[in-house]
Amino acid sequence: MKAVAYQHAGPIDRPDALTDITLDTPQPGPRDLRVRVAAISVNPVDTKVRGSSSPDTGSWKVLGWDASGIVDALGAEVTRFRPGDAVYYAGDLTRPGTNAEYHLVDERIVGHKPASLSDADAAALPLTAITAWEMLFDRLDVRRSVPGAAHAILIIGGAGGVGSIAIQLARTLTDLTVIATASRPETQDFVRSLGAHHVIDHTKPLDEEVAALGLGEPAFIFSTTATDKHLDTLPKLIAPQGRFGLIDDPKSLDIVGFKRKAVSVHWELMFTRPLFETADLAEQGRLLDAVAALVDEGRLRTTRTETLRPINAATLIEAHRRLESGRSIGKLVLEGF
Repeated sequence: MKAVAYQHAGPIDRPDALTDITLDTPQPGPRDLRVRVAAISVNPVDTKVRGSSSPDTGSWKVLGWDASGIVDALGAEVTRFRPGDAVYYAGDLTRPGTNAEYHLVDERIVGHKPASLSDADAAALPLTAITAWEMLFDRLDVRRSVPGAAHAILIIGGAGGVGSIAIQLARTLTDLTVIATASRPETQDFVRSLGAHHVIDHTKPLDEEVAALGLGEPAFIFSTTATDKHLDTLPKLIAPQGRFGLIDDPKSLDIVGFKRKAVSVHWELMFTRPLFETADLAEQGRLLDAVAALVDEGRLRTTRTETLRPINAATLIEAHRRLESGRSIGKLVLEGF
């Protein structure tokens, strides 16, 4: 089968940063689906792993943690799917990735693809939707109010992949006032189109930007990016007993500033369940089915903003470069081998 992989970690401008290769078609384990991959998307985890993690000497590392496609073969213990089913999912950090024609994935973390979406539109959603859903409802528990706080959430980085689905989930499934950050006219327009009630500029002091809205101190903050740049201002703007969540990787995280307000801090990694095979692993499959239902009801929309073709080393290198520029909007998808 065709695949895109690398043997040495490093920057994207290396001649061997990503390479077209041929691998044996994998055989499913007991709980595995083998999926014929139709479309994938790129995420920050792709660039982080490519830049820092080399495979064993002589081996190839295949990246990719978003896919949509068709079930091609089943393990003996699979119960939720049949060959021919259209699926979408975000995969597992510990296994070879989706940048390949055929991919193995545990059925428990797979969802039925939204019937109303193309493969490209569906491939944009899984990793970011799981991340946003788990942060909003499992970590921040936004359905449980904070006494005296403004019933609002600040989403830092609203135009990114996670921010763009978090805005929609908050608008669709809660009655929170959604404040999102964006700094360029095109990203501000995009964030408004997703349903944000208010858009503020994250290049300015966030405490002053939020105060100017006149809403009061928000109960929740969801930081998707640049947490270290805003950490000094966040304790000033959040409500006492508020809840703060982040998903990025600041070099350090001094949260002493939150102590006086008894703010709880929550870190989300959507790979935790598959990484540790937690007892609630199957929640991710159910979550993706719930997202698919919301899409098919017209209550959520894809966050795909651009598609590159075909899936090969050249287009993936271009996709990694765009993602590393820090100026991408929504999700970049690749389609077809």
